[in-house]
Amino acid sequence: MTDPDTIVERYLAAWNERVPEARLALVAATFSHDASYVDPPTSGHGIEGLDAMIAAAQEQFPGLSFRLAGEPDAHGDRLRFSWHLAADGGPAVAGGTDFAVLAEDGRMCSVTGFLDPVG
Repeated sequence: MTDPDTIVERYLAAWNERVPEARLALVAATFSHDASYVDPPTSGHGIEGLDAMIAAAQEQFPGLSFRLAGEPDAHGDRLRFSWHLAADGGPAVAGGTDFAVLAEDGRMCSVTGFLDPVG
């Protein structure tokens, strides 16, 4: 497994990248070709589906970005980490905890997300 900090850093970079071509490249570097993502408000499958899902989230939350909350925790091929969604320098308006299953190359093949209370 690749370093959990590096995996999560790349994951958050994909969610925060606003340039479509650069975001698609980050999604492909972060997720396996058949990866799936599911959380309460959305879901996606495959590189193109995940990229479209992230683009839709960016449209829904303009001016906000995802940042790591705490430290990633890894166990074997499993990874858990929490995040906040906020404007630069502003308080979190949303947050969650994601659980990922990693492929042998360190890319995510499955992510299940949960929303956390913020306050």
